Amino acid sequence: MILALFGALAIGLSLGLLGSGGSILTVPVLVYLLGQEEKVAIAGSLAIVGTIALVGAIPYMFKKLVDWQNVLWFGIPGMIGTYLGAYASQFIPGVAQLTLFAIIMLVAAYKMISSPLTDNQKFVERSPIKISIDGLIVGVVTGIVGVGGGFLIVPALVLLGGLSMRHAVATSLVIIALKSYSGFYKYLDVLETQGLALDWSAIYLISAVGILGSFVGNAISSKLPQQKLKRFFGGFLVVMAIFILIKTAPGLW
Repeated sequence: MILALFGALAIGLSLGLLGSGGSILTVPVLVYLLGQEEKVAIAGSLAIVGTIALVGAIPYMFKKLVDWQNVLWFGIPGMIGTYLGAYASQFIPGVAQLTLFAIIMLVAAYKMISSPLTDNQKFVERSPIKISIDGLIVGVVTGIVGVGGGFLIVPALVLLGGLSMRHAVATSLVIIALKSYSGFYKYLDVLETQGLALDWSAIYLISAVGILGSFVGNAISSKLPQQKLKRFFGGFLVVMAIFILIKTAPGLW
């Protein structure tokens, strides 16, 4: 449990420092540190990620940095996609979900290591249809593997939604919360049909520690070099992805 608490702190720190990436640590913490079954861990991850994102979004709401129009364009299709992904998960073996999760981690690592988007990013014209399609796709991925998808949502909001980075991060947190809770709601049915139960004490504890970590990360984010942090975290994700692939490979065959 001590290692799991350190993992929860890392989840929050990453979200506070980078605005994304922390949620992708949640499933490994629940599976490998707490020994949870894959589908139980993915469901719990959605509850934890949604809670941390919602609490993190509140200060941005007061600062009026959330773009509610993009929440509508991206978030509503994202909720539908997450619900559908959670429904589809009951037909996918847990080991296959973890394998897909590892592949998503490699994509996240690439996003972290490559050059970050900035407020000087050259924007394109807003396209509600493109944003909605992207939201639906990211939502399905969220429902299947249990990640918030901030590393995919933020670039989409900047490039397709025409938002600055600050507005994109703020808006992304609201979208992540909406999608995560939508998927979690469906997972309750999935777990019940398969005779599985959530570990609510772990969800409460990791959420609380994660929220604390996000506050700490947010407080020190301006004092640390963001690009170096992103590259370090990206390298860590590569190592974790390889570890998961090695662990799941025997089960795939």
